[in-house]
Amino acid sequence: MAIRTVTDAIRYVGADDNTLTLFENQYPVQPMGVSYNSYVILDEKIAVMDSVDARAAEEWLSNVAQVLEGRSPDYLVVTHMEPDHSGSLMHLAQRYPEMKLVGNAKTFTMIKQFFGTGALTEGRMLEVGEGDTLSLGTHRLRFLMAPMVHWPEVMTAYEETEKILFSADAFGRFGALERTARAPWAPQARRYYYNIVGKYGAQVQALLKKVSALEIKTICPLHGPMLTEGLEEYLQLYDLWSQWKPEEPKSILIAHASIHGNTARASETLKGKLEGKGVRVTLCDLTVTDLSYAVTSAFYCGKLVLASSTYDGGLFPPMKAFLEHLQAKGFRSRRVGLMENGSWAPAAARLMRAELEKMKDLRLCETEVSLRGALNQTSEAQMDALVAELCAE
Repeated sequence: MAIRTVTDAIRYVGADDNTLTLFENQYPVQPMGVSYNSYVILDEKIAVMDSVDARAAEEWLSNVAQVLEGRSPDYLVVTHMEPDHSGSLMHLAQRYPEMKLVGNAKTFTMIKQFFGTGALTEGRMLEVGEGDTLSLGTHRLRFLMAPMVHWPEVMTAYEETEKILFSADAFGRFGALERTARAPWAPQARRYYYNIVGKYGAQVQALLKKVSALEIKTICPLHGPMLTEGLEEYLQLYDLWSQWKPEEPKSILIAHASIHGNTARASETLKGKLEGKGVRVTLCDLTVTDLSYAVTSAFYCGKLVLASSTYDGGLFPPMKAFLEHLQAKGFRSRRVGLMENGSWAPAAARLMRAELEKMKDLRLCETEVSLRGALNQTSEAQMDALVAELCAE
C-alpha cells in the first residue's frame, strides 16, 4: 500500500491485506480485502497514530521509516489494542527506544497482557484520560475515551488544528483501499458496524455526543478509507445504526432455512405476494448466505419474516445460528412474522418465538404460517393473512 498524503503534515502509512480470508476469523473479506490504517503527524514532535496487524508489520515499518526521513518519532498513540492494530507496536517501540507510547490506563494493562509486564519501562508509558491534550507543536491532540466501541480501552484522538478525528474502529469499513477505492462507503461499513460494533449502540451514542461538539473536517478510521466529504451522512448513519433503527422501515427481509426446498419455495411465494402490495422485499437463504450479510440485512429492514423447517423436532441449525447472532448483536424494535414447516411434527414457530423472546421490543404478528411439507390451501390462506398484517403498518 502506497504512502498517502492526508494533509501537508499528516501521512497515511498503513497497509492493505489482500490475502486475509476471514476478518476476526469469521467475517469473509474476499475479494475486497481489508486495510490496517496508521498515520504519522509530522511536527516539532512526531506522533505515529496506531500500528498494524503483525501480518503487515514489514510494510508498515518501511512506510513509517520512509515518512520519517531519518527522524525518530516521539510518540506512538495507541487508540485500540486489538491485535489487528497493536500487532506491530513493539516492533516500532524496539526500533525507536526513546519513543513514548500514549494510551489510557486500560491500554497499558493490555500491553502488559499481550507483550509481558517488562515490555515497556514506566518512563515510556504516557497515560492520558478524558479531555487530556498532547501538543506536537502546531498540532494538538485531544483524547476522548470511547470504552466498548468496541473494546474497553478504546479512545479517539481529535487533532485540533486540522480538525481530524482519529476514530479507532468507529467509521471503519471492510475493503483494502486499493481494491475498493471507488466503492461506496456504506454497504461494507454497515456490515462492519452491525457485526463488530453493533452490540454497543449505547456506547456509540455516548461517543457521538462527544464528537457532536467538534468541528470535524476529516475522519481517519483504523479500517477503510479516510472520510473527507459527506461527513454529515456518515454521522447520521452511525446515529441511526447505534439506535438500532432500520434504514428502510417499510422494507421486509424474508430469511429462510429450508431442508428440501419447500420452505424456500413458500418464501418465494410470500415475497411475490408482498411485492404485489408494493412492498420492497429482500430474500435471504440462510443455508448459503454468510451470517454477517444476513444480520446486516435484518438490521437494515424494518420488518422480518422468519421461515424455517423443523429438524429432528428442533429448529433447523441455519435458522438457530441466525437467531443467536441477532440476539448477540442486540437486534430489537422490529415487526416479525413466522412461517414454519414440518411434515410430521412442526415445531419451528414455537422454537423461533422462544428465541425472539430473548430480544428487545419485537412485535410478533398474530398470524403464523404452518406448512406440512408443501404450500397448500390452508397455509396459503394463513400466508395471505400474514401479508395483510405486515402491510397494515
